[in-house]
Amino acid sequence: MEEDNDIAKAWDTCREVPVIEDEQTPWKMIKLLKIISLFLVAVIVFGLALCSKASFLVLITLANEGTKTLTAEHKPVALLCIGCSLISSSVLLFLKSIWKACYKTSKVPATKTMALVLFFEFLVSVGAAILTIVAMPHLDIVTNVTILNGVAVLSSLLQMIAQCTAKERNRFLLPSITAFLLILLGYVLFLVLYIMKNPSDIKMAVWVGLAVGGSFLVSFNWWENYFRLISENSSSVFLKDLCKDVRKCQNLLHILSSLLRIVVTACVLGAYVPLAKMDWSVVTSIPSRETRIVAITVGVQLISSALCHWFAVAACKMHALRRCFIMPLYLASLAVMALLVIPVIVYYQDYRISLNGTSSINFTSYCDVVVDGRNQSLNGSVFPELVLDVTHTLCFLDMSSITDIGLLTGSAVTWWIGLVLATLHLWYLNVFRIQRTQDLFIRRLYEGAFIEQSLLLNTRFNIQNKNRMKNFRDLEAVMLYLCATMWHETYDEMMNIIISIFRLDRYRPKTEPTFNDFTFEAHIYFDDAFEDAGGSQERHLNEYAKNLVQVFREVYGIFTNVDQEFFRRQHHVPEQKIIRTPYGGRLVITMPHGNLINVHFKDKDLIRHKKRWSQVMYLYYLLGWKLMSKYYARWQKGEGEIELGAEVQKEKHNTYILALDGDTDFQPAAVLLLIDRLRMYPRVGAACGRIHPTGSGPAVWFQKFEYSISHWLQKTAEHVIGCVLCSPGCFSLFRAEALMDDNVMRRYSTKSTEASHFIQYDQGEDRWLCTLLLKQGWRVEYNAASDAYTNAPEDFKELYNQRRRWGPSTLANVVDLLGATATVSKKNLSISKPFMFYQLFNLVSAILAPATICLMVAGSLAFIFEIHSGGALVIAVIPPIIYLILCFKLKSDTQISVAAVLSVIYAFLMLVVTMSIIGAMVKDNTILTPSSIFILTMAGIYVITAIMHPAEFPLVFYGLLYILCIPSAYLLLTIYSMVNMNNVSWGTRETKPAAGAATTAVTTTQTKTQKAKSTLQQFFSSIKCCKKSNQMPQQQQLSVSQESMNPEPVQAEPQPQNTIVEDVRIPEEEQKQMSAAVNSPSQCWVTQLQELSTDMPLQEDSLNEEEKQFWMDLQEKYLKPLPVDKEKQKQITSDLKELRNKINFAFFILNALWLVATFTLQVFEAAFTIKFPKVGLDLIKNGDVTVDPIGFMFIFGFATSVIIQFLAMFSHRVYTLIHYVAFMDTEAKQQNRGKQKYLEGKKVNLVTETNSNTDSIAESTLNVDSISSADSTSSANYQEDSEVEDSDFDSRV
Repeated sequence: MEEDNDIAKAWDTCREVPVIEDEQTPWKMIKLLKIISLFLVAVIVFGLALCSKASFLVLITLANEGTKTLTAEHKPVALLCIGCSLISSSVLLFLKSIWKACYKTSKVPATKTMALVLFFEFLVSVGAAILTIVAMPHLDIVTNVTILNGVAVLSSLLQMIAQCTAKERNRFLLPSITAFLLILLGYVLFLVLYIMKNPSDIKMAVWVGLAVGGSFLVSFNWWENYFRLISENSSSVFLKDLCKDVRKCQNLLHILSSLLRIVVTACVLGAYVPLAKMDWSVVTSIPSRETRIVAITVGVQLISSALCHWFAVAACKMHALRRCFIMPLYLASLAVMALLVIPVIVYYQDYRISLNGTSSINFTSYCDVVVDGRNQSLNGSVFPELVLDVTHTLCFLDMSSITDIGLLTGSAVTWWIGLVLATLHLWYLNVFRIQRTQDLFIRRLYEGAFIEQSLLLNTRFNIQNKNRMKNFRDLEAVMLYLCATMWHETYDEMMNIIISIFRLDRYRPKTEPTFNDFTFEAHIYFDDAFEDAGGSQERHLNEYAKNLVQVFREVYGIFTNVDQEFFRRQHHVPEQKIIRTPYGGRLVITMPHGNLINVHFKDKDLIRHKKRWSQVMYLYYLLGWKLMSKYYARWQKGEGEIELGAEVQKEKHNTYILALDGDTDFQPAAVLLLIDRLRMYPRVGAACGRIHPTGSGPAVWFQKFEYSISHWLQKTAEHVIGCVLCSPGCFSLFRAEALMDDNVMRRYSTKSTEASHFIQYDQGEDRWLCTLLLKQGWRVEYNAASDAYTNAPEDFKELYNQRRRWGPSTLANVVDLLGATATVSKKNLSISKPFMFYQLFNLVSAILAPATICLMVAGSLAFIFEIHSGGALVIAVIPPIIYLILCFKLKSDTQISVAAVLSVIYAFLMLVVTMSIIGAMVKDNTILTPSSIFILTMAGIYVITAIMHPAEFPLVFYGLLYILCIPSAYLLLTIYSMVNMNNVSWGTRETKPAAGAATTAVTTTQTKTQKAKSTLQQFFSSIKCCKKSNQMPQQQQLSVSQESMNPEPVQAEPQPQNTIVEDVRIPEEEQKQMSAAVNSPSQCWVTQLQELSTDMPLQEDSLNEEEKQFWMDLQEKYLKPLPVDKEKQKQITSDLKELRNKINFAFFILNALWLVATFTLQVFEAAFTIKFPKVGLDLIKNGDVTVDPIGFMFIFGFATSVIIQFLAMFSHRVYTLIHYVAFMDTEAKQQNRGKQKYLEGKKVNLVTETNSNTDSIAESTLNVDSISSADSTSSANYQEDSEVEDSDFDSRV
């Protein structure tokens, strides 16, 4: 029979399915951007390393005794520039360490640690100064290029020791031994070349000895890299304490070491110049030509060294070690050699050709005649002089001698190969995604004199064997809880979030996982899910809750139809669980790949409802019950408290909660990018993504641009210069350790008892939670690469009510933080007093926004109608004052209607304002006035910002609507939200019906037959339901609050409207249905849901006694429904109105004072104005422009704020790109993305769907191998690419 049904429906194979793949992220553009970025970074690192090394060697050449670009008396200038190159990085390190010591923790090291570190720093600084200032100016250019590779001698030796002490079979022991021997061979060849050339030349022997000794001392620079590993495998307590102390006391040690380096370098430089019989006095009298040569050379060296270090770090963080870090630095030395030597050969050959064979000449003769015999030229090109100077350094060698050339080439090649072998481990270095700089590099310091050697040798060295390489990907597993709150979401909104969760299940399967980076559970907390049902002892699930079950059936069918058969049998969803709970009910869905979704249906008669209490509910359930209870049970069994404490702390640190709204749409990549942020820094308590509002209509268009500006500029500025103040609850990741900290979760569970609590606690719960985290010292971050989509209010009234909640709560939380500036800035390392001053300015700007809009309107009126600015201001203030009075007198809905009318009028006025600004520029024939410059600068910043976000650039066009709506958003909406501050209702979704529902209840007139059937069914079902309800705990039945006991009208099943009924006889078929109703309690919510979900069997289960007791205790302590106390409600209402009046008085008085001050200055404009010259487009002055001082200071402050935001945005975009490139290189992605479309507002018939063809979905939904099998897709590149840990560009990435 089932087969016949399948065949009968074979003709119905057309489908209607929602989009389940990522159609929002522009993957092709991102891949192209990744390729371009990696190519540019590789070229930049190579180019900067080349410039740094070449310019430094030019300085060395200029300091040589026989070179003529600089005269002999001006050589101290070149030596001084060499010293500047040596100490520049120490100066930067000193400044950075001072800043960290002032604003962050700074511990004092032990005396032994300090002495040993400073001893090594003394040796390194002495060696670097002697090598570069004293010895290298007396050597040839080839040796100078390659001897710097010899600084790896001690590193290769310490690598051997570290690998031997590890007592493990290491794959890099032989390369380290070979590198050490080759570098020693290079030194031997170098000594033979120089000393045996002229054994009687004592001075040359001294220079050569100093060069060898200096390079050996410099090689002590990276001792920490290997002592760390040696101490791990050593029994020496001193070594272990030393390395631990160095790691904890870095700031103070860096301050002392950088100062020591500066002093030692200055002393060596200051002592050598007099010893070399040179005079410092010439420094002040150097000619302009030489000044330009030296200044440009040292400037290029300093800037290129710093930038090379930054881009090299970025290359490592982008997981491009081989392509953009190792290879460019290896090739830099060879390129410098070619850059300096090839011109020497070319000039030599050109000279030989110019002689036309008239006389034979060798290289020695060329040096005598051309190089040394030339006159010092004060004019002409510098390049030929530099080439001849470089040639001079090679003149002491007999370049026609194979021995000399062989020794020189041999030493250069052996040193270079030795460096390559000493850093060969970098090719197989395992790096986490966006790793912290301090975990990538041992020292913060780079060496400007030998940039590529310092970067390569400073990279962290690890003992690597096959087991470690194999187990590197076994990170500490993260437990992720997805927690969504629902209430009155529509069918399509529910579909968005359920599809998103099923995507994550497919991306990180629990059954046969290929990744172990995190596991997850999803929890949906459904507020007010039950309604009264006439004739039943139990409350039933409402239409919204039943729609959610229908969504599960539909989505489950889509994600399980993966076979390639065209005709197939119906696939039933596996059996799921349904559980009665003390708070209502629970539906447990096992997704196709084994992960769970727990839907908690809340009955507001049993447990406190609204969003904050749902959050409290899951915080205590997941973090209190599921996380802590198991450790308490182990402690009761006698396990050690210290060991358990360490385990608890570790699990709290690695447990995350992803807060979601009931309509959030997100991709798995967005979740992983947020996880990166928390893995990166231990003190990050929360991270939010880029929220995109969805929907259609002018209200949504306005919000699209508003959200863009908020994320592009405001959130990035907070992230870079301080800390994000609000992580929105629709898509934010929280660390359990932060939530469970003192004064966070417990304080968040506080019941509102005062008027201010209702505004700060309940109207903006996500902002208040972030305020609590910030006060406890936790950092909140923003990740622009993590995108999420949520429905925005499409109706003007709903938008105003939403902002009516957000405005006062934002004000209350910011004021709360500002009031605790001293405490917060001490406790939170990310928040400084300058950042709090920035927030204060933003707060003042927001408070004065209504007055500012009035001034803007007044300015346009004065320009258009040519009236006095004072009179125009009076006219501009009248409409807002009238609206303010009406808001105190009219109902909320009427206020919004008036605001809508005024918004339209103001929109036309803003159009006139915009045109008047342009007209003023045309009339004055200039754009060089303060107001014009300000407006054009703001427009330019917004356009450039949009260009920096190419995927979101089309949102700029919504900016035109945003401009027209400025008075509505910053004047009328501000007045409405402030006046209605006492209204603490939610304001959105309160009466919105469930669109797209599977079954829409329609009230119809019941016939006599229907009434009879309904009465009998209610009678029989009530008997069965009583049996079920009596099984519920008595305590639970008694805890029903009277808060929401008004029964909703019973809605009958839709019936034919034109049926004529002649009697009340019940047909046989209906009698069978009634009989089934008697045998099955269809009116109980469990059975009701079971009957509704025919394609997804629901098996009733029960809670264990411990969990049931937990819920009862939690309800009793924190979540007991609030009793209706009319007297208390009246008191709260009165207190809210009193608080509203006080705040409104202060708020509008400040605006009035601002307007009065401006009005006074405009009346007495002759005495109180600032004059600016009016310069036309021809740059000729055409009079003056007058601006009042207050307006000018406000414009200046606002412009400064926007410029700060713009610079912060630019920095944040760079780091976002680095993060995205690293993610693309390390995370496997879906390769085939389907293009299915879903018609909104309609639902798929699951029976039809499960009988239909799914070839297109089969290709694009469950390709698990292509989604998560990184071992097969990226094994070739894995040694250079891996996962997450931290970043120190400074903790602002």
